[in-house]
Amino acid sequence: MSIDSKALRPTRGFTVSNRTVLAIAVPMTLAYMTTPLLGLADTAIIGQYGDAALLGGLAAGALVFNVVFTTLNFLRSGTTGLVAQAFGAGDAGEEQAVFWRAFLIALGLGLLIAIMAPLVAAGGIGFLGAEPAVNRALDTYVRIRLLGAPAALINYALLGYLLGRGEGKAALGLQILLNGTNIAFSLYLGLHLGWNVAGVAWGTVGGELAAMLAGMAIVLSRFRTGPRIDLARIADMASVGRMLSLNRDIMIRSFALLATFALFARQGAQFGTVTLAANAVLMNFFMATAFFLDGFATAAEQLAGRAVGARDRNAFRRTVRLCAVWGFVLAGVATAALLAWGGGLIAFLTTAEDVRAMATAFLPWAAFTAVSAVLAFEMDGVFIGATWSTDMRNIMLLALAAFAAAMTVLTPLLGNHGLWIALHIFLLMRGLGLAAMLPRRERATFAPGPARTVS
Repeated sequence: MSIDSKALRPTRGFTVSNRTVLAIAVPMTLAYMTTPLLGLADTAIIGQYGDAALLGGLAAGALVFNVVFTTLNFLRSGTTGLVAQAFGAGDAGEEQAVFWRAFLIALGLGLLIAIMAPLVAAGGIGFLGAEPAVNRALDTYVRIRLLGAPAALINYALLGYLLGRGEGKAALGLQILLNGTNIAFSLYLGLHLGWNVAGVAWGTVGGELAAMLAGMAIVLSRFRTGPRIDLARIADMASVGRMLSLNRDIMIRSFALLATFALFARQGAQFGTVTLAANAVLMNFFMATAFFLDGFATAAEQLAGRAVGARDRNAFRRTVRLCAVWGFVLAGVATAALLAWGGGLIAFLTTAEDVRAMATAFLPWAAFTAVSAVLAFEMDGVFIGATWSTDMRNIMLLALAAFAAAMTVLTPLLGNHGLWIALHIFLLMRGLGLAAMLPRRERATFAPGPARTVS
């Protein structure tokens, strides 16, 4: 996983080609593939118990965890954008400073979240309003898993630093370590020892700790051979203010994203435990395709940010075009694969016949989310890399409002079908809204004069 930092130092201008995009996207697609495999493994482990309440509790607990941690995903995405711009500008000292700012924020927030785990679990139970057996499993999962919050958030900062420099192979190695150890621990604790939901939660904590230790070893060894920076550089108020402004907008955007999925799960719970469990199985498919698309979104983040830092408009335009083309190709393949083999995957994930039947009935809606989500993912990558945070935040809030309105109107008429239609509306509005704003933002950022990257 060791990489020669001098070999990666860019010039002010650079060429974006299919090979450039794939060099980042392919390792990160493989890395992100390990994350849905983790979700599938956890679901399969608990699914072997044949208890819809345990499966629903795992899904609800994972949702509560994601509400907290996806809201804080700015520690990954914000770090990627800022490091990529420093990388494009050839400022190795600022790359280090960005990482340490993110690290300190991650450590502080992680400790706070671990302390507040019981309150977070209680809030999740109150919000979802599920059955008592589901609530017990949810409480167990959340209380245990949030103990690993400091390691989980530091891993976000580590991943953001590596991705900002375009080091896809190193990031892939860490993700394989994280999710591989996670799955191994969860299988042993959840099935072999019979700890069910508690075993899956402890397995995740173990994986996070292993990845954090390995990632810090890599980064610290890198910094020892790089330029020396002092505390004053890390605490520079203008740079800290820029990071906080960017992180604020990404946090609001991430919260709106998770609010959408929370409303989706809550509405599914109102249809009954079987529907909640079936939607949870199908959302694993959506997340799997989403992580595939995230590989190209990550390429867009790094290359767009690098182009902004290098003031290279041609590289920026080719980044947008090539990432979109590859994203649509991948989405088509993913949709076709789910339509062909989704039924078999559903049967593998749960032994509960009522959950299998319900999930199979709604499989086409989940399969086509890949196509609806392409522009949303790619535009998010571009806007994160360029640090155009205000527009990204505002479009996400509008898309959330559209989802809530569509859900309110359609679910009384169409039931769970209406809920899935509302999700497609949300995805389409995000991508098309940001694409419409792209030309104006590009003109302003690459106009002659000082770079303007954060609104």
